[in-house]
Amino acid sequence: MIISASYKTDIPAFYGDWFVNRLWAGFCMTVNPYNRHQTTRVSFLRKDVDGFVFWTKNVGPFLRQLAEVHERSYPFIVQYTINAYPRKLEFSVTDASRALRHATEIANRYGPRTVVWRYDPIVFSSETPAELHLDNFAALAARLDGVTDEVVVSFAQIYQKTKRNMDWAGREFGFTWTDPDDRQKRSLLRELLRIARTHKMQLTLCSQPYLLEEGVQEAHCVDARRLSALAGGDIQARLKGARKECGCFESKDIGDYDTCPHGCVYCYAVLNRKLAQKRYRQHDPNGEFLFVSEASVLDNHTELSPTLF
Repeated sequence: MIISASYKTDIPAFYGDWFVNRLWAGFCMTVNPYNRHQTTRVSFLRKDVDGFVFWTKNVGPFLRQLAEVHERSYPFIVQYTINAYPRKLEFSVTDASRALRHATEIANRYGPRTVVWRYDPIVFSSETPAELHLDNFAALAARLDGVTDEVVVSFAQIYQKTKRNMDWAGREFGFTWTDPDDRQKRSLLRELLRIARTHKMQLTLCSQPYLLEEGVQEAHCVDARRLSALAGGDIQARLKGARKECGCFESKDIGDYDTCPHGCVYCYAVLNRKLAQKRYRQHDPNGEFLFVSEASVLDNHTELSPTLF
C-alpha cells in the first residue's frame, strides 16, 4: 500500500509532529470527506507500507521527520510545489529561495529521484500572465537543474469554490484572472517543455490528458515505478487515480480537506482560509485523526490493509 500525505492538505508544512506520532503508533485514522461518519484505520507498519508520497509547498518544518522516515527504511517521494507566485495569490507560502534550498538538501541527502518539482497549478491572471510563467519557470528550472529529473505542471481547474475564492481575491487585491482556451494552454506547454529539456527534466501534465503535446507525458504523481527505484525492488500497484483523469497509482490519502492554512486562492482543497486556520488551531498532534469534526463517529471504522488494493 502506498500512502499519500497528502493532496488534500500540506502535512509536511503543518502536521509533521502528528505524522511522526502516527508513525510511532503504527497507524492513523482517516475520515471519508463525503460521509464523515465513515472512518478508516490505516496501517503505518513497515510490512504494510510500500512507501510514502509527500505533497508540500514547504518541506522545511518536516526535514527532521523525513530523516526518521528514511531511518525506518520507508521509501518516499517529495512532490514539491514551487511556483514563486505573488502574495496576492499565495498569502503565506514560504519564499521560493528557501524552498529551492530545501529541495536541493533533500536531493543531496536522499538522491535526486526523491524530489519531483511541481509548477502547478498554472494560474492566468494580470499578476501571472503567460510571460511571467515563462520567466518564473526558467529561473526555477535553472536552480533545480540536477536536483530533479521531472517537473509536473497542470492548469488551474476552476471549480465553483475556486471561482468564488479567485473572484474575492481579485476584488480584494485588485487583479483580474482568466481561464484561457486550450490552444493558449498548449502553446505555453510547448515552451515549458523546451525549458524543461534544457535542464534535463521530463515535463509531465497532471490530470489533463486532453492537453497533452508531443514530448509531454502524463503525470503519475503517486508513482509506484519511482518508489520501486528508490526502494531497490518492485512495488506492486495498479494504476488507479483519485478521479477519472488522474494517472496516479493506487494509494490511500491520509489528509483532510479544509485544513491547509497556506492561503492559496486557487486551491481546490480549501473552501475558505478562515475555516482552514480554525481547524489547524484545533488540530491535536497526539490524536489519531488529522482533524476530527463533531460529525465524525470514531468507533465506526474499517481496517485498511493491503488486501483491499
